[in-house]
Amino acid sequence: MPIPNVRVFPDLAALTAAAKQFVLEQATGAIAQRGQFTVALAGGNTPKPLYESLVSAATPWSRWHIFWGDERYVPLEHPDSNAGMAFQAWLNHVPIPKSQIHPMLTEDADPQKAADRYEQTLRQHFGLGKGEFPSLDLILLGMGPDGHTASLFPHTAALTVGDRLITVGNKESHPRLTFTVPLINHARQILFLVTGANKQTALRHVFYGTGDPHLYPARLITGNALWFLDQAAAEGVLENA
Repeated sequence: MPIPNVRVFPDLAALTAAAKQFVLEQATGAIAQRGQFTVALAGGNTPKPLYESLVSAATPWSRWHIFWGDERYVPLEHPDSNAGMAFQAWLNHVPIPKSQIHPMLTEDADPQKAADRYEQTLRQHFGLGKGEFPSLDLILLGMGPDGHTASLFPHTAALTVGDRLITVGNKESHPRLTFTVPLINHARQILFLVTGANKQTALRHVFYGTGDPHLYPARLITGNALWFLDQAAAEGVLENA
């Protein structure tokens, strides 16, 4: 894959400020062109400061539609819930209509049924026919030290799902709900937020490697992606770019 579009920031604070500006620019453009802004959120520690910073943003919140790119299979109130974190950090504090916030629900005993329901949520919102994929305005992603993104983990069945929007991912036998690779790649814009020196090895494989993308799943994301890295993550990674 070609070297992706990368921007490097000295620290998390600078990355967060730039990400906030970028997200709001994407929102402004989408609302002007299509009357709404559809964004899928990421979990993890890196985006939390971004969500907190958006509380003070001046934007037409009534035009925002919130989705999630993946979710741990835990209740919303669980401390590991991606949606729960976003609600506490941001969504509880801005006037986005509740009907426009779409967490991945995890009450069903069968994760596949929950995946089917969330797929239907997306299909209804975007008016999709059979076999069609939506183009969300923005999908936020992180990347783990193992190269996973969303809940697309190395050498798991979720990586090969090409005919669905949502599938069941697994980490150490713990189920998760996740966007599929083609759904992510259909986004109008993808923004990776990656921090920490422990990401350097995975970044080298994702940016430069020619090996099996099923070992470093972020390599499967070939859509319109922009990468925001802090200096710790980028150190030594981009010297050959």
